[in-house]
Amino acid sequence: PTIRGMSRDFPGHSNGLSPSPFHPRGRTAILSALAQEQRGLIELLDGGVLEPHAGREFWLGHLHGQPVVLALSRIGKVAAATTATALIERFGVARMIFTGVAGSLSDDVHIGDVLVADQFIQHDLDASPLYPRFEVPLYGRSRFATDAALTAALFAASADALARRQHFLPHPEAYPGARAHRGLIATGDAFVSGAAESKALRQALLCAGHAALAVEMEGAAVAQVCHDYGVPFAAIRTISDRADDSAHVDFPVFVEQVASRYAQAILETFLQSLSK
Repeated sequence: PTIRGMSRDFPGHSNGLSPSPFHPRGRTAILSALAQEQRGLIELLDGGVLEPHAGREFWLGHLHGQPVVLALSRIGKVAAATTATALIERFGVARMIFTGVAGSLSDDVHIGDVLVADQFIQHDLDASPLYPRFEVPLYGRSRFATDAALTAALFAASADALARRQHFLPHPEAYPGARAHRGLIATGDAFVSGAAESKALRQALLCAGHAALAVEMEGAAVAQVCHDYGVPFAAIRTISDRADDSAHVDFPVFVEQVASRYAQAILETFLQSLSK
């Protein structure tokens, strides 16, 4: 790979205007929540170039024939929002895809399943009594929807990957009934890892009419940034735990052997669909 700094012969791209030859229109941003996921994608990158920016590393090149830029979201809403903003302002991406893991908040969503988000909500946002709990001030909404077309394509790619998981998972028999789901994901700046905490969160959301299927720490922030910029956004999360007292068990192994391999397989099918 090549490492390039910021210089006049390698300009950035602001607000989708005046793209440089290295930042063409149509580039897909792939945000990974975990380094293990990103590492596998970098290894597959064709003509990879590393551009440091905003204290982060952005990898540009082609993946399965499509121009992409890879980045780690980092952990938490502020870090993820900064990364998403940099992808839009600096690289003028045409769309943004997020991959990562999440804890289930639903009895119907199990470890080893894949959840494709159709909406996001911030479960730790509470500006009451000025605004209803969970509502984002000045937006008049609690949820931010993902892009319908991208979400449908990711869901189809997820179902395809699950159907052929025996070809890329070292132990596919561990998740015999693994399924793809679509639904609401809750985001907050806390790692939900206790049964009582998970139950309380689920109940609070349900009381406000939000039946979230899973919880994580970045997606709603990225969804809000993409909403502000008008950039299509979609996200997939592999369910790694039940967001309870066992949430820490064998997490690194799961990410390495399951989540990262799901992400690669799903993105392969998804990126190939962009050429059709």
